[in-house]
Amino acid sequence: MTPLSRAALRRTAGGLAAAGLLAAGSLAVGAPAQAADPVLTLGGPAVTAVHPYPESGAPRKSSLGLTVDNPAQGEDGYEGEVTYTLDLAGVAGIADVTVAEDTGGDCEITGDTAVCRDHGVHAGLSSVADFDVAAAEGSEEGATGTIAVTGSADGVTFTPFSTRVTIGGPDLVMKQLPFEQATEPGDVQPAPITFGNTGTTAADGVLLTLMYTRGLEIPERYANCEYTNGEGPQEGFAWSTALCSVEGSYEPGATYTLAVPLSVETTERAYHDTFVYRIEQDGASRRTALRAGAAFTRGTGPELALKKVAASARSVDLDPWDNQQEVDFRAKNTADFVAIGGKEKGTAGETVTAEVGFRNDGPAWIGHIRSGESVATLDFTVPEGAEVTGKPDSCQGVTASGTYREKQLGAPRYRCDTSMTVRDGAETGYPFDLKINEVVPDAAGAVTVRNTWLADPELPFDPAPANNTAQLVLNAEGTAEDTGGTSDGTTGTGGSTGGDTSGSTSGTSGTAGTSSTSGSTGTTGSAAGDTDGPLAATGSDALMTAGAAAVALAAGGVLYVTTRRRAERG
Repeated sequence: MTPLSRAALRRTAGGLAAAGLLAAGSLAVGAPAQAADPVLTLGGPAVTAVHPYPESGAPRKSSLGLTVDNPAQGEDGYEGEVTYTLDLAGVAGIADVTVAEDTGGDCEITGDTAVCRDHGVHAGLSSVADFDVAAAEGSEEGATGTIAVTGSADGVTFTPFSTRVTIGGPDLVMKQLPFEQATEPGDVQPAPITFGNTGTTAADGVLLTLMYTRGLEIPERYANCEYTNGEGPQEGFAWSTALCSVEGSYEPGATYTLAVPLSVETTERAYHDTFVYRIEQDGASRRTALRAGAAFTRGTGPELALKKVAASARSVDLDPWDNQQEVDFRAKNTADFVAIGGKEKGTAGETVTAEVGFRNDGPAWIGHIRSGESVATLDFTVPEGAEVTGKPDSCQGVTASGTYREKQLGAPRYRCDTSMTVRDGAETGYPFDLKINEVVPDAAGAVTVRNTWLADPELPFDPAPANNTAQLVLNAEGTAEDTGGTSDGTTGTGGSTGGDTSGSTSGTSGTAGTSSTSGSTGTTGSAAGDTDGPLAATGSDALMTAGAAAVALAAGGVLYVTTRRRAERG
């Protein structure tokens, strides 16, 4: 497993906001302002805990990452100069604040004021800057103060934000479990969750969060746990979640093993899977945030005694970066990807909509959730006598040999990258508008589902490459060659959107599509008009942001991701 750096996590906090995963975190944001100008919302951790000032040596630093949320849709963002101001007077004598070495912002601190300047604010959630916070000399454990954050820019309204800084608190540390990472379907491994409190105060109750991808399962269902089945905002990443509340006082300096036994099972769907296990202090607001947007079901196993207690102020973890462990499993399994072609008829001058695609006959689901890379590429060669006049957004026009082509419509060949996850049973369709310039009987275009690298087309997980290629046939006469994919050799002209969000995510409605209870969202229509122009980088930034390594629960349990631009591929 390749861990994600703290700096990368902090700088790319906004990637999963659109997917609903950010709601699982404890970042606080200001209340929306009522104004005619665009409203951008500042945010960050509601509370930042720091270690007490030591008797000897330098004080330990805690991280404070500030964010800004721009609700603009798509690629729209603010392009002007922006200034962010931190009022540090509220923590004078309590904490010392410095600019983090790896911060992404242009920041300076003068006296009790920090000022950060930037140009533009991207759509969605993004980082403002990172700061280090340490206890001031002479500060006492339990002391608390507030850092206030404001923003200013022409024609923009910012909601203010504040974070409370507290000296001392619990520090829950999750211990790494010795899992066997090379597995086979049917394997079950024990998960004796163990954690310690290395902080200065006790934790009043703990919350265990377990997240696991589609090929894994936790067979037990305990009464003090709530479970999802992979539906809700995490669906695109194929996550399931268990939230387990355990009462008690967990003292500093002690180590605990949860008495409730847990196990992790490798299912028949497994291939490359991830298990995340996290411990933090329990609280009603924390559980509510983690539940947001997902349907949880309480377990029916043995009951744990619970009682209602008066609300009280709770301490905050001194170092939330060590609350979590992750493990990647690699199961010995396969997935059969099947290309889907079809048949269409039309007269000279007529435009028909033809859908090509593929499905995953399993048994495994395939996901690249750490890298965010596409699982596969659908390669479509246009039949003779036809010209593409509309295409899905996720498909790129290339030359006949598969190399770069500037003009996107009218290309002889198209490459359609999938999303980073393709579920077992999912079917993905790509509708193309084809103008028939000349009627050529039995004109056939190849439809191939392959690896994303043209030079290495074989899918490493697919044991049956013979069905990776089908044909789209125009104006078939007599007995045309097998188009593959379906029993009748056709796929229809309506773009099937399906119900599984793990397929291709691009495409806007241009042709009517039908809906089914399985499969992927696919590309739901063809693009209208000529989209001539340079090719975008392989895979959109939005897909990469949403797809990259969504397994890191950062400070306070917020799901972050990293972004990386893929190299140009064939």
